[in-house]
Amino acid sequence: MKQSDVRIALTGGIGSGKSTVCTLIAELGYPVFSCDGIYADLVRDRKFVAGLAAEFGDKIVSSDGSLDRKKLAEEVFGDAEKLERLNAITHPAIFKEMFSRSAGKGLCFFEVPLLFEGGYQSYFDGVVVVLRRKEERIAEVMRRDGLSRKEVERRMAKQFDYDNGSFDGCTVIENDGDICRLRRKVEKLVTKILP
Repeated sequence: MKQSDVRIALTGGIGSGKSTVCTLIAELGYPVFSCDGIYADLVRDRKFVAGLAAEFGDKIVSSDGSLDRKKLAEEVFGDAEKLERLNAITHPAIFKEMFSRSAGKGLCFFEVPLLFEGGYQSYFDGVVVVLRRKEERIAEVMRRDGLSRKEVERRMAKQFDYDNGSFDGCTVIENDGDICRLRRKVEKLVTKILP
């Protein structure tokens, strides 16, 4: 990492607005990298998919050589040991690719949904947590993903508890208003972080 590179992780619970915050940061001209976006690129890479197939079987490979994400999900979810093995392969690959793409770009932001679950805070120079009231998060995910309240609550129960978590040493953005208010908070955040 060059001296001028600053890596800031951005995280938050499902429906918190972390992707919106990332979009606002990108609009200000700063590079933003997404774990989900990098993973989507990796699963189209034949070498990466071959490595997963060696671990989980050829049934997870589509006819075009890309990953059949649905079949992989069926294979690992519900089996804690297999999910752990999948994470042990994919997470290091995602971070390696993200940090390779961001090298030399100065101040960069990284959307990392499982930051606290994976204990990845030490990979970054700072952490921004996007918080939003639980009821608003539930309503947002129900609307966005067409899920029932129960389904959303089930997903939330599997995540880090953002409603009761401790964020000492982190910068917190409260997503508690409209987009203009959130934009002002993001502008203030970036100014504060600038090296």
